[in-house]
Amino acid sequence: MPTPTLPTKPATRPLCVAVLAFDGISPFHLSVPCMVFGEDWRELGAPRFDLAVCAERKGKLSSAAGFGIAVQHGLEAMQRADIVIIPSWHDVTQQPSAALVHTLLKARQRGAKLVGLCLGAFVLAHAGLLDGKRASTHWRCAPAFAALFPKVRLDADVLYVDEGQVLTSAGTAAGIDCCLHLLRRLCGAEISNRVARRLVVAPHRDGGQAQFIEQPLPESKSDDRLAQTLAWVGANLSQVHSVDALAARAAMSRRSFTRHFRQATGSSFLPWLLHQRLARAQRLLEIGTQSIEAVAAEAGFGSALSLRLHFQTAFDTTPSSYRKQFRG
Repeated sequence: MPTPTLPTKPATRPLCVAVLAFDGISPFHLSVPCMVFGEDWRELGAPRFDLAVCAERKGKLSSAAGFGIAVQHGLEAMQRADIVIIPSWHDVTQQPSAALVHTLLKARQRGAKLVGLCLGAFVLAHAGLLDGKRASTHWRCAPAFAALFPKVRLDADVLYVDEGQVLTSAGTAAGIDCCLHLLRRLCGAEISNRVARRLVVAPHRDGGQAQFIEQPLPESKSDDRLAQTLAWVGANLSQVHSVDALAARAAMSRRSFTRHFRQATGSSFLPWLLHQRLARAQRLLEIGTQSIEAVAAEAGFGSALSLRLHFQTAFDTTPSSYRKQFRG
């Protein structure tokens, strides 16, 4: 489980987001943070973000797809940003300029959130912003990252890592998961889920999920039974669940169920179940008025004490404090 900090209280002004572009950038990588933070989602209840695409030099840049990108902002856009996102990088051997490193260090000093998506993690690491922290990057470049940055605790198997002020993600589509996770921190699960539905992507994939599945599941009746079983668990989190009982429900042996489950989710059952229960508890705390005891029961923790212990471990706060953050 990632360990996010408390969600940020609504600001009196739009949060400023600066996204770095450069010559040869992948249009997909650049578009990910622009879609999540640059679109007007106010009809979904989300705040309006003030997003600026910037570069070390303003003007026309080339893209990896062959078309040009007109950039209107220089690095000064990062100087006022609440969130700075490096969506990718040229290549793993190229160090960022002294000006870019200086700008990132100043952003950290004033408390801005720093996000390195895919190879963008290399830029943050070159700046020393990941020393002593956990981080992720694209699995294909993990050996190079580990060799270059021995002070960083690289986790090459996960989708993204949240270290509070600094976030990093694996490659390509994992950037969407990381950005939605940050949106969830800022605005809550309900709004993040609405945006995810509008983007037609999974509402929330845990950062600890594996980057890729070794063997995609074939279309079969057993796959359908597994999907139905997991949907049933999600709708009945208050009940006690065991692998044996769910395997029987899916008409599988325990061994087959365990294998199919890991292939489908990238996780084992108990961590997955705990994540589902914590996510349900978060949503109930954000939008509901139930007592902590009622939230614990509905989410499947059994007691308020159990909920508090798991919530504190996962999010470094109490359910009551978490609720207060969303009540302003």
